[in-house]
Amino acid sequence: MPIAAIGLGANLPSTVGAPAKTIAAAIERLAECGRVTARSALYRTAPVGYVDQPAFVNAAVLLQTELRPLPLLDTLLEIERSFGRDRAAGTPKGPRTLDLDLLLYDDLVLDEPELTLPHPAMHQRWFVLAPLGEIAQEWRHPVLRRTIAELLAGLPQEDSSVARISE
Repeated sequence: MPIAAIGLGANLPSTVGAPAKTIAAAIERLAECGRVTARSALYRTAPVGYVDQPAFVNAAVLLQTELRPLPLLDTLLEIERSFGRDRAAGTPKGPRTLDLDLLLYDDLVLDEPELTLPHPAMHQRWFVLAPLGEIAQEWRHPVLRRTIAELLAGLPQEDSSVARISE
Protein backbone atom coordinates (compact mmCIF):
# COMPACT_ATOMS: atom_id res chain seq x y z
CA MET A 1 0.00 0.00 0.00
CA PRO A 2 1.41 3.46 -0.87
CA ILE A 3 2.90 5.75 1.76
CA ALA A 4 2.24 9.49 1.65
CA ALA A 5 4.25 12.10 3.54
CA ILE A 6 2.03 14.94 4.72
CA GLY A 7 3.13 18.22 6.25
CA LEU A 8 0.84 19.92 8.76
CA GLY A 9 0.89 23.53 9.91
CA ALA A 10 -1.31 26.00 11.79
CA ASN A 11 -0.93 29.39 13.39
CA LEU A 12 -4.51 30.42 14.17
CA PRO A 13 -6.98 28.76 16.53
CA SER A 14 -9.59 26.51 14.96
CA THR A 15 -12.87 25.11 16.23
CA VAL A 16 -10.95 22.62 18.38
CA GLY A 17 -8.58 25.14 19.96
CA ALA A 18 -4.99 26.32 19.67
CA PRO A 19 -2.81 25.30 16.70
CA ALA A 20 -1.25 22.33 18.54
CA LYS A 21 -4.73 20.94 19.27
CA THR A 22 -5.71 21.49 15.64
CA ILE A 23 -2.67 19.52 14.46
CA ALA A 24 -3.53 16.64 16.83
CA ALA A 25 -7.16 16.61 15.68
CA ALA A 26 -6.12 16.74 12.02
CA ILE A 27 -3.87 13.72 12.52
CA GLU A 28 -6.86 11.84 13.94
CA ARG A 29 -8.81 12.77 10.81
CA LEU A 30 -5.93 11.61 8.60
CA ALA A 31 -6.10 8.22 10.31
CA GLU A 32 -9.57 7.84 8.76
CA CYS A 33 -7.85 7.84 5.32
CA GLY A 34 -5.53 4.97 6.09
CA ARG A 35 -2.99 4.17 8.77
CA VAL A 36 -0.68 6.77 10.27
CA THR A 37 2.60 4.87 10.47
CA ALA A 38 4.73 7.71 11.88
CA ARG A 39 4.15 11.10 13.45
CA SER A 40 6.77 13.74 14.19
CA ALA A 41 6.97 15.94 17.23
CA LEU A 42 5.50 19.43 17.02
CA TYR A 43 7.79 22.26 15.94
CA ARG A 44 7.42 26.01 16.38
CA THR A 45 8.52 27.77 13.21
CA ALA A 46 8.75 31.33 11.98
CA PRO A 47 6.50 32.30 9.07
CA VAL A 48 8.03 32.33 5.59
CA GLY A 49 7.12 34.83 2.89
CA TYR A 50 4.38 36.81 4.62
CA VAL A 51 6.11 37.37 7.98
CA ASP A 52 3.62 39.68 9.75
CA GLN A 53 1.75 36.82 11.43
CA PRO A 54 2.08 34.48 14.42
CA ALA A 55 4.61 31.64 14.51
CA PHE A 56 3.42 28.31 13.17
CA VAL A 57 3.14 24.91 14.75
CA ASN A 58 4.30 22.26 12.24
CA ALA A 59 4.46 18.48 12.13
CA ALA A 60 4.68 15.67 9.59
CA VAL A 61 3.06 12.26 9.30
CA LEU A 62 3.49 9.21 7.13
CA LEU A 63 0.16 7.82 5.99
CA GLN A 64 -0.29 4.39 4.48
CA THR A 65 -3.34 4.81 2.26
CA GLU A 66 -5.23 3.26 -0.60
CA LEU A 67 -6.22 6.71 -1.84
CA ARG A 68 -4.49 7.79 -5.03
CA PRO A 69 -2.77 11.21 -4.97
CA LEU A 70 -5.58 13.42 -6.32
CA PRO A 71 -8.33 11.89 -4.17
CA LEU A 72 -5.95 12.16 -1.20
CA LEU A 73 -5.36 15.83 -1.99
CA ASP A 74 -9.13 16.40 -2.17
CA THR A 75 -9.46 14.76 1.24
CA LEU A 76 -6.70 16.95 2.69
CA LEU A 77 -8.45 20.07 1.40
CA GLU A 78 -11.75 18.89 2.90
CA ILE A 79 -10.06 18.35 6.26
CA GLU A 80 -8.63 21.87 6.07
CA ARG A 81 -12.11 23.27 5.38
CA SER A 82 -13.56 21.35 8.32
CA PHE A 83 -11.11 23.21 10.59
CA GLY A 84 -12.10 26.60 9.18
CA ARG A 85 -9.56 27.10 6.38
CA ASP A 86 -10.81 28.96 3.33
CA ARG A 87 -7.99 28.95 0.78
CA ALA A 88 -9.94 31.23 -1.59
CA ALA A 89 -10.35 33.99 1.03
CA GLY A 90 -6.98 33.71 2.75
CA THR A 91 -3.81 35.69 2.15
CA PRO A 92 -1.25 33.59 0.24
CA LYS A 93 1.25 32.25 2.79
CA GLY A 94 -0.79 34.11 5.41
CA PRO A 95 -2.28 33.03 8.74
CA ARG A 96 -4.34 29.85 8.70
CA THR A 97 -6.18 27.46 10.96
CA LEU A 98 -4.73 24.42 9.17
CA ASP A 99 -2.47 23.69 6.25
CA LEU A 100 -2.08 20.14 4.94
CA ASP A 101 0.51 19.59 2.22
CA LEU A 102 0.98 16.37 0.31
CA LEU A 103 4.78 16.30 0.21
CA LEU A 104 5.62 12.87 -1.19
CA TYR A 105 3.68 9.86 -2.39
CA ASP A 106 5.98 6.85 -2.56
CA ASP A 107 8.49 7.75 -5.29
CA LEU A 108 5.86 9.22 -7.61
CA VAL A 109 6.76 12.24 -9.73
CA LEU A 110 3.66 14.12 -10.90
CA ASP A 111 3.18 17.50 -12.55
CA GLU A 112 -0.53 18.21 -12.93
CA PRO A 113 -2.38 21.52 -12.66
CA GLU A 114 -3.92 20.40 -9.34
CA LEU A 115 -0.88 18.69 -7.82
CA THR A 116 2.89 18.56 -8.15
CA LEU A 117 4.79 15.72 -6.51
CA PRO A 118 7.12 15.86 -4.84
CA HIS A 119 5.99 19.16 -3.30
CA PRO A 120 7.95 21.73 -5.34
CA ALA A 121 9.42 23.74 -2.45
CA MET A 122 9.76 21.10 0.27
CA HIS A 123 13.53 20.78 -0.17
CA GLN A 124 13.99 24.49 0.66
CA ARG A 125 11.94 24.64 3.86
CA TRP A 126 13.14 24.03 7.38
CA PHE A 127 9.54 23.82 8.63
CA VAL A 128 8.95 20.86 6.30
CA LEU A 129 12.26 19.03 6.49
CA ALA A 130 12.81 19.21 10.27
CA PRO A 131 9.64 17.27 11.18
CA LEU A 132 9.86 15.05 8.10
CA GLY A 133 13.50 14.27 8.82
CA GLU A 134 12.52 13.02 12.25
CA ILE A 135 10.27 10.29 10.79
CA ALA A 136 11.61 9.69 7.27
CA GLN A 137 15.27 10.71 7.16
CA GLU A 138 16.17 7.99 4.66
CA TRP A 139 13.28 8.69 2.26
CA ARG A 140 14.88 9.71 -1.02
CA HIS A 141 13.47 12.71 -2.89
CA PRO A 142 12.44 11.16 -6.23
CA VAL A 143 13.71 14.08 -8.33
CA LEU A 144 16.74 15.36 -6.42
CA ARG A 145 17.79 11.79 -5.46
CA ARG A 146 18.91 12.98 -2.00
CA THR A 147 17.57 11.71 1.30
CA ILE A 148 15.51 13.95 3.57
CA ALA A 149 18.47 13.96 5.98
CA GLU A 150 20.79 15.14 3.19
CA LEU A 151 18.34 17.85 2.13
CA LEU A 152 18.00 19.03 5.72
CA ALA A 153 21.78 19.10 6.21
CA GLY A 154 22.10 21.24 3.08
CA LEU A 155 19.78 24.03 4.23
CA PRO A 156 21.41 27.34 5.20
CA GLN A 157 21.68 27.61 8.99
CA GLU A 158 20.81 31.31 8.93
CA ASP A 159 17.34 30.42 7.59
CA SER A 160 16.63 28.10 10.51
CA SER A 161 14.04 29.25 13.01
CA VAL A 162 12.62 25.87 13.97
CA ALA A 163 12.29 24.65 17.55
CA ARG A 164 10.95 21.30 18.66
CA ILE A 165 8.17 21.91 21.22
CA SER A 166 6.82 18.41 21.94
CA GLU A 167 7.57 14.72 21.75
